Amino acid sequence: MDNRLGAETSPYLRQHAENPVAWQPWDDQAIAAARSAGKPILLSIGYSACHWCHVMAHESFEDAATAAVMNEHFVCIKVDREERPDLDKVYQLAHQLLTQQAGGWPLTAFLDPDTLLPFFAGTYFPRTPRYQLPGFKDLLLRVAETFVAKRDELAAQGEKIVEVFDRLNAGPDDTGSEGADGLEAETPALISTAHQVLAGQYDPQEGGFGTAPKFPMPSTLARELQHWGLHPDAPDRRETLDRVMTTLTKMARGGVYDHLGGGFFRYATDRKWMIPHFEKMLYDNGQLLALYSDALAISPDELFEAAVAETADWMIREMRDPSGGFYAALDADSEGEEGRYYLWRRDQVKKLTDETEYLVLETLYGLDKPANFEGKWNLHRYDAWRSVVARLSLERPTADAVLASGRAKLLRERSRRTRPGLDDKVLTSWNGLAAEGLARAGVRLGRADWIDAARQCVDFLRSNVWDGERLMATWTRGEARYPGYLDDYANLMNALLALLAAGWRECDAEFLTALAETALVQFRDDTRGGFFFTAHDHETLIYRPKPTLDDAQPPGNGAMALALLRLGHLLGEARYLDAAWDTLLWARPQMRRYPAGHCTLLSALALTMAQPEQIILRGPPADLDPWLAVARSGYRPARATFAIPWDTGGRLPGYLPRLVSTEQRGSVVAYRCTGMSCDAPITDLEAFRAVVG
Repeated sequence: MDNRLGAETSPYLRQHAENPVAWQPWDDQAIAAARSAGKPILLSIGYSACHWCHVMAHESFEDAATAAVMNEHFVCIKVDREERPDLDKVYQLAHQLLTQQAGGWPLTAFLDPDTLLPFFAGTYFPRTPRYQLPGFKDLLLRVAETFVAKRDELAAQGEKIVEVFDRLNAGPDDTGSEGADGLEAETPALISTAHQVLAGQYDPQEGGFGTAPKFPMPSTLARELQHWGLHPDAPDRRETLDRVMTTLTKMARGGVYDHLGGGFFRYATDRKWMIPHFEKMLYDNGQLLALYSDALAISPDELFEAAVAETADWMIREMRDPSGGFYAALDADSEGEEGRYYLWRRDQVKKLTDETEYLVLETLYGLDKPANFEGKWNLHRYDAWRSVVARLSLERPTADAVLASGRAKLLRERSRRTRPGLDDKVLTSWNGLAAEGLARAGVRLGRADWIDAARQCVDFLRSNVWDGERLMATWTRGEARYPGYLDDYANLMNALLALLAAGWRECDAEFLTALAETALVQFRDDTRGGFFFTAHDHETLIYRPKPTLDDAQPPGNGAMALALLRLGHLLGEARYLDAAWDTLLWARPQMRRYPAGHCTLLSALALTMAQPEQIILRGPPADLDPWLAVARSGYRPARATFAIPWDTGGRLPGYLPRLVSTEQRGSVVAYRCTGMSCDAPITDLEAFRAVVG
């Protein structure tokens, strides 16, 4: 067999096109070849920004001797987990069942070619034995021998995995058994339990949850912020807000943030957020834009504003395709070393800056402290900027100018280095998160250019991955591939809702409702409630997930429940509200077992209980701004505000035709609805301020 990855669109797969391994993509041809030859499948799942994927590739997949063993005994299939999250979810779960351990990347699984069930799985394996792991070549030989000698036993093991999958597909026995009233009664306990568990996991000194490694966990922080906003009488309300604000502050000061170029790295390897895993993912940065923007709605904060501005500008400057979509990721490695692009020696900084600039940079970023990463410095703020300015006895305008000039010199020098690899896939779901973050940040900080970038992103998706009926999951260099997954629909729907709140466009409203209709038809489980990760006509795999747990991205069922709740109230469409509620009913047992791991679903549940508030403004475009300023003031998680100019045609929110029969087109009219009831229209700005301000 020949290596067939050269024709693939995935940058990750193309990285392996020159390997001596006869890699195949996951397709019918590869599976048929394995069945015909009677060979097990060696399935390797990774992604382009994965450090240990690169290590294993260099040690084993580029090694001729190892490749020879792989080619002789296996049909080798390479999968980009970002293009095929369906396969990744299924085989990560299978790994967990086989090993009773969490998975990760690279994922290495050996499959029976007839059933596609795994009989052995692991993650990274070194070329020679170390880290208490066997050498990969020796492992290959043992696996191949076992497959031949003990195939009946492996088949029996596979049947047990099938039984577990069948139970998971069937769902919990108590799904929805107590009905809507039962869930409403249990909601306070579910929310309270999650809140208490998170409080117990919180690190009060350094922020974040747990110890090292520390992840941003935007869904968790958003849930805590929503909890603060919806429970003004809670006895621990101040502590709740402190948890969120401290974590966001530590992250924005920490080495997990790129202080020169903007953007957040994937996670911190240490408790103090100082040393990151240096990959930059689009989905993290899109979610964090939205989260920091919500925090800024509570009170102004220079650090947060800078993080939002620099991250948004980095995304637009470095991660945007000329057509308008956003690329997936920047690699952690450059020139074969993790973090090399971002690290500094002290003498390098001294040579590039003048005395005052160096003094400011040294004091702010800890260059006067011991090197924090393999003899070099990853920039990390040890203190607030205002404290540094006071300690150096500088005037604030002077200090700001000196810091800006010093950073500019470092950034200019850094730009001459070999850049980390860019994964130029445009992923629909991740672009939904990016567009939502840019839209919400643009509204909060008054940046029309960010809102325009978000609009161009969804326009790109509408033109390139939407055929009028279905989404595709990926686009690379002019080619769209793979039928869309639940996350693609849910995240894009939430982005369109954010864009409609930023400024009404009929094309966005039409696109949004079309996505909702497709999602209901193609993904909804009409029997039990909730949504499958794959469409009903998708390729049949050994398991069909219905994701509920928070991960690096919000789970599809949580994101879809939020989108349908918001859209249902906006349009007055009961079908959307029913589908959202049925999802929450179906997910109730999962939430009950592990509330703190279901923060996105709990946010949807809390929003349902809070009776969402809808504000619709109609009027001449030039007159809407002061009304919008009132409606958008403060952090109000239950409120959605939409300004629809008088000259907008097409489909309006479902209840508006009843309310606007006496509309006065020469002035602004505000309509406020809470839950399923609406107030009388308001035409006076001060009266509006008194009601909603």
